[in-house]
Amino acid sequence: MSVITCIEDLRVLARRRVPRMFYDYADSGSWTESTYRANESDFQSIKLRQRVAVNMENRSTAAAMIGRPVAMPVALAPTGLTGMQHADGEILAAQAAELFGVPFTLSTMSICSIEDIAAHTKAPFWFQLYVMRDRGFINSLIDRAKAARCDALVLTLDLQILGQRHKDLRNGLSAPPKLTLPNLINMASKPRWCLGMLGTPRRQFGNIVGHVKGVGDMGSLSEWTAKQFDPQLSWDDVQWIRERWGGKLIIKGIIDEEDARLAAQSGADALIVSNHGGRQLDGAESSIRALPRIVEAVGEKIEVHLDGGIRSGQDVLKAWALGARGTYIGRAFLYGLGALGKPGVTKALEIIHRELDLTMAFCGHRQLAGVDRSILLPGTFPTPSGGEPSAGLATTSTPLHRQITASVPGR
Repeated sequence: MSVITCIEDLRVLARRRVPRMFYDYADSGSWTESTYRANESDFQSIKLRQRVAVNMENRSTAAAMIGRPVAMPVALAPTGLTGMQHADGEILAAQAAELFGVPFTLSTMSICSIEDIAAHTKAPFWFQLYVMRDRGFINSLIDRAKAARCDALVLTLDLQILGQRHKDLRNGLSAPPKLTLPNLINMASKPRWCLGMLGTPRRQFGNIVGHVKGVGDMGSLSEWTAKQFDPQLSWDDVQWIRERWGGKLIIKGIIDEEDARLAAQSGADALIVSNHGGRQLDGAESSIRALPRIVEAVGEKIEVHLDGGIRSGQDVLKAWALGARGTYIGRAFLYGLGALGKPGVTKALEIIHRELDLTMAFCGHRQLAGVDRSILLPGTFPTPSGGEPSAGLATTSTPLHRQITASVPGR
């Protein structure tokens, strides 16, 4: 593919270059994948209002996420097995994010370790934590994240048990991959991927292997992991982790307004509206449809971010207009990584940034500060009541010229 113009181009290229089990891991959901598809399609149903004869010069997409200045309100989401999309994938993605000026979030279930990322980057990064039964391991992960200068902890609450992921089950997903005949045949058709993997020692879960007593190989790792996700996770655990961490805390996996209120009461700095990319409860609401209700439920008590379904800068702008003050891209950057490595992640960020910048301008704005739901066509976007507003209803009381001249990013 000589010209890459959108995230879909990167997805097509990644599918050619990444072994099936790892491509499917990134590009699939649970059960029938209805929520996975809705995350994306519900963005597409939201329409924009184009404005003309307004000043479009000197535009900026700069914002802040939990007080951290960012080039645009986008962070790289925590994604497991990133280092299986491309050799040393987490390191490459973190470096691309650092150069672009957006946060990178490392998953607990990463291939490269916390220490690997710290050794290969200069900017602080974020660390995502799963709650395991082994609280000693949680303590050690928190200490390691502090030592690695992580400036935010992203606590995932929606994976107490694992969703039924049919493609992963059929493919026999593992890291490193099991050397079955079908896997060997498929990997043999991906020579670039194979050469990359042969050139790195990082092929297992780097945050776990060697850091947990008795876990030193694939067999012991699989057995340990299967028993560790804690089905008894409660808000008391959230409070303990917040106090133990002592820094900026972001709670991920909120899709219901009652849970959003509890997240706000917990003292966290931000919450992420997320259904785990449609990989947990199939049939759950899409993230963008849940967003307005959650924003209304928490008010200004906690910063609201959104994860799920973002494939373009237009999606970022729509989420911002509905109240999200940060967004996360997972699959979008994984496609770039699988397609081209570090340059592919940079390309994904460039595509989203350009789309955000141009769409903002077409909607009559030069900065994000004045963007609200008035840029959206009435009747096409979700509201706190769960429906769409009537086309005859006003969506804002702020005059357009005041929105355009607003100068302070974020909220």
